[in-house]
Amino acid sequence: MCGVYSKIISIGILLAITQISYAEKKQCQAYLDKLRNVQSQQKQGHSLKRGNNLNKLEAKARKKWWQCSQGHLKKTRSSKNQKKQQKNSISKQQSLTATSLTQISKVSVRPFQTTAPVVIKSRYQGKQLQAWLLYYRQPKKCSRPKTTKQFAFCVEDRRNQQRSFEKSDVIVSLK
Repeated sequence: MCGVYSKIISIGILLAITQISYAEKKQCQAYLDKLRNVQSQQKQGHSLKRGNNLNKLEAKARKKWWQCSQGHLKKTRSSKNQKKQQKNSISKQQSLTATSLTQISKVSVRPFQTTAPVVIKSRYQGKQLQAWLLYYRQPKKCSRPKTTKQFAFCVEDRRNQQRSFEKSDVIVSLK
């Protein structure tokens, strides 16, 4: 009978200890994430000055994380004034957006100053468009240009093909 009670008590103590360590891990996770972030930055290439700065940051982050995991880190509580300031800043941001929206709606009712419909036409219509689509041959590197130089080449190539197409089209339409 005494052995059963001792097993129950030992299991209870074990559960209490694991819950405390889990709570500590959860509480210190932000510090651990910061430490890992700094360490990942150190693995990337950087200058000597940046390396020294990262070393200082890592030491500071490691110290904070270690203090938290050991339970020596002082718990910071935000004061009532800080909470009020946070609430006020949120309400000010919301009021600013609300007033700016009302001012915008008063200034202009229409987004465009014209009431004429917007008409989008391609350069060629009907049979001429079909002829252009049959005529135009896009280079392979122009399907997805990787640099601005390639993009400029593609635009220039298209313009040159349009000029030659229009010259040949004029000759065909004159006949």
